[in-house]
Amino acid sequence: QVQLVESGGGLVQAGGSLRLSCAASGLTFSLTSMSWFRQAPGKEREFVANIGRNYMPYYVDSVKGRFTISRDNSKNTVYLQMNSLKLDDTAVYYCAARYSDSIRVSEYDYNYWGQGTQVTVSS
Repeated sequence: QVQLVESGGGLVQAGGSLRLSCAASGLTFSLTSMSWFRQAPGKEREFVANIGRNYMPYYVDSVKGRFTISRDNSKNTVYLQMNSLKLDDTAVYYCAARYSDSIRVSEYDYNYWGQGTQVTVSS
């Protein structure tokens, strides 16, 4: 069975940094497209970043220049380095996977999800 386990969330001041990790199992990881989504209380889940099997990243405009998505196929892990964090970045961050290299920004295009990790940015 497939499992995605996020880690690395926490409390950070605005302007600070966090690095999230998502460890995958039960997948042919090298063939997956991996994404990060986030959801703040009372808001819909939104796409944040994607990286395919060719290591090509794609980001939502609001995080470009601040966040970096990467993957290590030898560790079956995808990362999200978050720098210059803002109050609006506060959310539960979810790792998601699908067997495709096409860019998909809808949560409904993803088959597998982690439980999420909380990121809270304070002033």
